Amino acid sequence: MQLPDAETLCRQLAEQIRPQLQPDTVLIGIRTGGEWLARRLHTLLELQQPPGAIDISFYRDDYGAKGLHANPQRTNIPFSIENAPVILVDDVLYTGRTTRAALNEIFDFGRPASVELAVLVDRGGRELPIAARYCAHTLPQPLPASQNLRLVQTENGNLTLRLIHA
Repeated sequence: MQLPDAETLCRQLAEQIRPQLQPDTVLIGIRTGGEWLARRLHTLLELQQPPGAIDISFYRDDYGAKGLHANPQRTNIPFSIENAPVILVDDVLYTGRTTRAALNEIFDFGRPASVELAVLVDRGGRELPIAARYCAHTLPQPLPASQNLRLVQTENGNLTLRLIHA
C-alpha cells in the first residue's frame, strides 16, 4: 500500500481548518502523534495560543484489562478551555475509542464551547459513533486489525506515516 506524504497532508489539514478558525480557538493534541500534528498545525495556522497535549492513558476503556501504558506522560493544557472552541488533534482515527477517552479528559478541565476533531488519516474500522470534522485523507479501504498506521517524527522533525504489522 502506498501511503500518502504526511507533510502534504499536514498542509491540507491546515487549509481545511483555516476558514473555520475563531480568534480564541485552541488546539489539543493527543500524545504522541496528535501532539506533533497539533504543533505543526499551530505553526501553519499562525495561532497565538500554544497547543496543549493530553495523555489519555488513565482514560482508556481498556485500562482495567491492560493496565498503564508503558510510558505515560503528563497532560499539559496551558490555557483555560472554559467556553473555548477546541480542536482535538490526532494522527490516525480508527475505532474512536482514543477520541472518546480524550473527550472525557478534556471535560475534566472545563466545559469548552465546542470540540471538533481533526485527524491526518481516517483508516476506517469505527466502533463508536465518532467522525472527524477535519480529515486530510481517508483510506479507500479499512486496514485489517493486524495492521497499524502510525505517524512518526524523524530526527529532522519531518512527519511521515508508517504501516506497522502487529
